[in-house]
Amino acid sequence: LYRPFVRRLTYFAPVITHRPYQNFSLFPRADSPNFGFSFSAEDRAEFSVIAFDRLPNKDMFLPNAGQTVCLWRYDEAGNRIDNITDWSLAEFRKHYQPGRGRKPQPITKEAIFHYVYAVLHDPSYRAKYAQNLKREFPRIPLHGDSESTFWQWAAWGEALMALHIGYEHAAPFALVRTDVADEKVRAAGQSPKCLLKSAKEAGRILIDSETTLVGVPPEAWAYMLGNRCAIDWVLDQYKEKKPKDPTIREKFDTYRFTDHKEKVIDLLMRVTTVSVETARIVTAMASAPR
Repeated sequence: LYRPFVRRLTYFAPVITHRPYQNFSLFPRADSPNFGFSFSAEDRAEFSVIAFDRLPNKDMFLPNAGQTVCLWRYDEAGNRIDNITDWSLAEFRKHYQPGRGRKPQPITKEAIFHYVYAVLHDPSYRAKYAQNLKREFPRIPLHGDSESTFWQWAAWGEALMALHIGYEHAAPFALVRTDVADEKVRAAGQSPKCLLKSAKEAGRILIDSETTLVGVPPEAWAYMLGNRCAIDWVLDQYKEKKPKDPTIREKFDTYRFTDHKEKVIDLLMRVTTVSVETARIVTAMASAPR
């Protein structure tokens, strides 16, 4: 996962990857399952967090370097180890006692992981601890004291993780596409000019000099990751950018947006759905017990 909602291929091996950090213990092989999330904790941009199920880029939230946590890690023999400790599991179970006369639903380590992901999206938590989140590893409060409260937050976290990890499979949002031929560039035998700009107040995404997507709801822009909303992260990554190095510019400047246009439009529609659903869950959190 190179940037939020943007995936790339990487040759992940010591001969190429100079500083792999602890990634070999998180994803030792392509078939080693794991999932987790990266978050930024610096002064240069607002706090943000995104889930993944594959190798995360250290600079996920450029300019901030991301911190990464996963549900599991692997030892050199390939054995999977829980990153959530037995102590923390006991603390959660002790705090969230089942209601009188109710059969308890055992709290699991995976449920705790989902709970944490939800809390890191909680707008009240982010506002209250905004300064701490710029300087410290996040500390996780125990919201409420009832078992039902825990499971509500865990359910929100599980839903958010499913949205953010599975964004490529989200239903495309019903944006209206308009295409008006750019006669000038067509007459010159050129492709439409790449724009990839958002017009938030108008609810529009300008794809190129011929294509516009209309009908982006206001809540879609509200899903922020650092200083950009999710839609703008996608737009930024697919723009045409001239390499500064003259040799690279001459020999390797082969990217043309027109070759990826339909794929990007499809991705933007899916990320719009993810953004709207994320905003809906975060809004529900605002009035939840703590």
